[in-house]
Order: sequence, then C-alpha cells, then structure tokens
Amino acid sequence: MKQVEAGGYEIVHNSDSTDAGTVIINTCGFINDAKQESIDTILGHVRAKQRGDIRDLFVMGCLAERYMDELRNEIPEVSRYFGVNNMNDILSELGLRRRDDLLGDRTITGPGHYAYLKVSEGCDRTCAFCAIPLIRGKCISRTLEEILAEAETLERKGVKELILVAQDLSWYGLDIYRKQALPELVLKLLESTNFEWIRLHYLYPANFPAELIPVIRDNPRVCKYIDIPVQHITDTMLGLMKRSHKRQDTEKLLNTLRKEIPGAVIRTTLIAGHPGETETEYGLLRDFVSSFRFDRLGVFAYSHEEDTYSFLNYNDDIPEDTKQSRVAELMEIQQGISAELNGSYVGKTLKVLIDRRDGEFLVGRTEYDSPEVDQEVLIPVSSGLTPGLFYYIRITKAEEFDLYGVPA
Repeated sequence: MKQVEAGGYEIVHNSDSTDAGTVIINTCGFINDAKQESIDTILGHVRAKQRGDIRDLFVMGCLAERYMDELRNEIPEVSRYFGVNNMNDILSELGLRRRDDLLGDRTITGPGHYAYLKVSEGCDRTCAFCAIPLIRGKCISRTLEEILAEAETLERKGVKELILVAQDLSWYGLDIYRKQALPELVLKLLESTNFEWIRLHYLYPANFPAELIPVIRDNPRVCKYIDIPVQHITDTMLGLMKRSHKRQDTEKLLNTLRKEIPGAVIRTTLIAGHPGETETEYGLLRDFVSSFRFDRLGVFAYSHEEDTYSFLNYNDDIPEDTKQSRVAELMEIQQGISAELNGSYVGKTLKVLIDRRDGEFLVGRTEYDSPEVDQEVLIPVSSGLTPGLFYYIRITKAEEFDLYGVPA
C-alpha cells in the first residue's frame, strides 16, 4: 500500500464500495467461512465491473494463491489474479516499479495507535487440519535488524501498542539463527523503542521458549497476555491433529506460565468436531475447559480443508449441528468463567488504551485484551477521554465479556 501511494494512487478501503477505478481484493483461504466471504466480495465487484462502475479488478492473497487455476476458470471477469508474494507484479500491473527505499515503511489502516508487525511468514508445523503451510510455505523469519527498523518506523508514526504476529511466533529465528530468537527480539524492542505495550500473538505450546517467561514477567511494557492455542487436550485428539504436544506437557506448561508470571492472562483457541472426536473425547475437552479456567477462549468448528492431512486421511463424519452444539456448549462454559473472573475486577483500577467511540461509550482495552478478539472496557463519552491515549479506569460493573468503568 505504501508503494502504491508513493506512486501517486489514492488508496481507500470499503469492502462494499464500487466507485474506484481500480479495485484490489486481498483474500483469505484459511477456512470455509473466510473463503466464502472472499468469493462473495469478488462476485460483487465482478458485477460492478460488468456495469462499468470500475475499470480494473485484481484479486490477490491466500485464496488466489491456493486456487489460482480454479478462480481463473470460474471467474474469468477478474482482470488478473496474484498470489501471496507478488508485490512486484502488482506494482508493474499498476504501472509502477518497486522502490527499495520504502521497504519497511507502512500505511497503517487501523486506528493508528496500535499496529501489527509480522516477524515471519509461513510455518514448519504439520498440524493435520491446517492449510497455512500449503499456502504460505515453510517458516521464513525476518532478520532482527529488519524488524527493529520497521518497529522504529511505526513508533515514529505514533503507534503505542506493537503486536507481534506470525503463524508460529515461538518458532521465530530457528531458520536463520538456529535458535528461538523471540526472547532476544523482544528485549531488543524494549531497548530500542518506547512502545507502551508490546503484545505477543500465537505462541505454539510445544517447545515453548522458556527464556520468554522472565521477559514477560519482568518487563511491564510487555503485556502479560499469553496467546497459546492448544486446540485440544486429549492425547488421542492431539495425535489425530498431528500436534507435537501431549496433554501432560500442555498442562505442565500452562501451569508453569500461571505460576511464573503472576497476573498474566492466558488465551487459547480450540477446535470442536475434528474427525475422531467422539463424545468421550469431547467430554474430556469440556471438563478441561471447566477445570483450567482460561482467561480468554475462542472455539472454532472444524473445517475440512482441501489437501490438508485431515482432508486426505479422515472422513469429515461429525455432523455440522454436532460441531456447532459443541462450540456453543464450550462458549457457554467460558461465559460463566469469564463472568466470574470479570467480577473480580469491579472496584479495581486498570490501565486502559482507548480505541474508539461507539455510540454513548468510549471503547478501550486493558493489556489483557487484544483488538477485535477479546473483551473491552466501556467508558461514558461524557468522561471526555481521547481515543489513542492511555488512562487509568476504575471498573464499576462487569458483564460476561465486557467491563464498564469511569476515569480513576
């Protein structure tokens, strides 16, 4: 986006808009719902192109990478398709050439006070259900120097919360440094930048970098927020999913994190309805959710993705309504846990970053919550707080997945 803007284009984003001369749709190809959303968006803009509302329609990203030939055959009205690593080709199609002096610079599309920074691309794991390695390939880490340079650019743009992301953040550095370099990266970021919050997303539970624990515990600018997707808990299901961890190891790690990093919240994601998940296996997962009491939890219904190990080797024989009922039951359990945990915040004062205004409320987050996926803190607009800034908020009320407060 920065390259295109530098070439003289004005970039706007509206997924329903059809009044631009050139439309570029960046697609997702991860699970069925995301693929369907991408297809619907493409078809809507194809109709706009046929009406003459837009001139050029380009489609890029994961769906195009994964289904290039099928898309060309089924939706030939698209001017051109690009995969996930075709920036030079897209620029050429727009009449531009890549400017190396802009590499690492960014156009921030979000609110501006927080930004994501991807430290690597691809994944070396072989989870049975996951299509990411088919789309993105093996893990390719960016160098420490490149990441630090981009982080410093984001800081100069006013970013206050830096969110490090990767398909597998804990793997970072193994391919280029022959070691897990995430702890070193975070320490260097703390040394060379002044972000108030540094948040870590997607830490795989197997071979968790132990050196990261004191980094999170001892540095108040690193959010005490541990996003560690375990996906399931029984050895049978973890084996079928081709996860490289077992229940005993998983529970040991989770308990260590709770013990060694007091006050940290642990977020996880689970898959319900993967092939082989009998009522017994599901019951054990349900019991685990009830007993461990995750601070944050998301549950996905299994999606049978083409060419994955699960697709090629298992029958997707669990009915969709069974999958959805399991998702609903797990989230109902979590709702009760979250309500109880949130109740403990009432009367306490928390540091909150205000994200936006929504109706009669200003909407913010604590260090324990990531944008869009976690709960929020709602403060009356009359308090006069400014989005993009930090404030101390006294919590006055708690609901299952939200907190309410006033300036302390």
